[in-house]
Amino acid sequence: MPTEYDNYVDGQWIESERGGTFDVRNPANADEIVGAYQDSSRIDVETAVDAAVGAQESWRRTPGPERGSVLTATGDALEDRKTEATETLVREEGKTRSEAAGEVQRAIDIFRYYGQKARDLGGTAKAASGPATELYTKREPLGTVGLITPWNYPIAIPAWKIAPALATGNTLVIKPASAAPNSSRILFECLETAGIPDGVANLVTGSGREVGTPLAEHEDVDAVSFTGSTTVGTAVARAAATDLTRVQCEMGGKNPTVVMPSADLETAAEIVGVGAFGTTGQSCTACSRAIVHEEVYDEFLEALTDYAASLDVGPGLEDPDMGPHVNASELESTLEYVDVAREDGATLEAGGSRLTGGEYDDGYYVEPTVFSDVESEMRIAQEEVFGPVVAVLPVGDFDAAVAVANDVEYGLSASIVTHDLGQANRFVERVEAGVAKVNEKTTGLELHVPFGGYKGSSTNTYREQGDAGLDFFTSIKTVYMNYGGR
Repeated sequence: MPTEYDNYVDGQWIESERGGTFDVRNPANADEIVGAYQDSSRIDVETAVDAAVGAQESWRRTPGPERGSVLTATGDALEDRKTEATETLVREEGKTRSEAAGEVQRAIDIFRYYGQKARDLGGTAKAASGPATELYTKREPLGTVGLITPWNYPIAIPAWKIAPALATGNTLVIKPASAAPNSSRILFECLETAGIPDGVANLVTGSGREVGTPLAEHEDVDAVSFTGSTTVGTAVARAAATDLTRVQCEMGGKNPTVVMPSADLETAAEIVGVGAFGTTGQSCTACSRAIVHEEVYDEFLEALTDYAASLDVGPGLEDPDMGPHVNASELESTLEYVDVAREDGATLEAGGSRLTGGEYDDGYYVEPTVFSDVESEMRIAQEEVFGPVVAVLPVGDFDAAVAVANDVEYGLSASIVTHDLGQANRFVERVEAGVAKVNEKTTGLELHVPFGGYKGSSTNTYREQGDAGLDFFTSIKTVYMNYGGR
């Protein structure tokens, strides 16, 4: 029998109201059940929100340095369990051991970062127009917040929502993705070890319909932070907007890397390849379009195809170059896009098939895939695949490259590979993306700077991470203090 894991509500590990569970399986070996999790309902959401609301006032009044100490201790507790957390992440999500270890370390760093930021929370002082008057601002927590997180970064993304929410004095309820909830469970055990007060942080597992929607719509939830698909994020934003709940949604991407003639093509192929095939392409910032100047198109395509063919694909615990898809549904979706690309006239240069035979038969493996002869209006160049598939598009000049890069509904991350400083600066100015990189892959983010997208990649309200993460979870109060009388 698989281990059964409970919800965490009001400082207690408890079963869901109706007592049912759902299984999560190892993507590298679908016969292995990683764990059974609570199949929660709207009633469980109500109980968790009530607990969070009940703890609001006490946590709000807890001094910032004291809140920060809890976050720092959480990071320390997670570091003590880093090997366990890494293997848990691999077994439930499918990342390679190296990728998972890097993600766990990021979560550790995030808690420590916001543990220190909690000591510096404050406002600004301004010069008043009259005598004997002080004019200043102060940050205040929103109250109780709902967090809805995806499966592709199952410990880092919960960390970068939970930590700033708690640092600023909010209480919370989180619904992790059902495909990979165990990493969030470890985070909550670390919060418990660190001494988080009862009711301040609550974890409820279950479906989007039974848990996510009620959480987003709850009248006592003062803000909702969501990461996931554009379709679901748009629905979350609409649900929250009915009572003017503050909302932050980070969603999909169709991220380009532009390759210009001045680039070193082996380096460019590696930048594109790592961005496209790392984390099995299951990243909102993954490179899914290589937009290449026609002068170097053929040479670049050959280098990228060779790179894809060189990758070792296998179970994440063996630390190959690329692991499996998270589940059968994601694998099927990727293979469907391969068929769509062929039907639309793109040329398959590498990969494109499910890997079979031996250990591959037990999991959700696909080959790293490269398409050439892609035109911008094709679905493979417009729609988010969320798998290790990259479309290579030829362009005649820099202006055409930027136009093609912007010719999608998304605007999350974009990069250019060039040794021309003028092109690099013009690209940064003109590309429609929340993250712009020069001579770097589209993936990979620093935790102390804002992250978010343009267009369909974001609700374009608040950014995440760094000081921007604190902005979302606080309101600004302006104070006029006349101490001299009238």
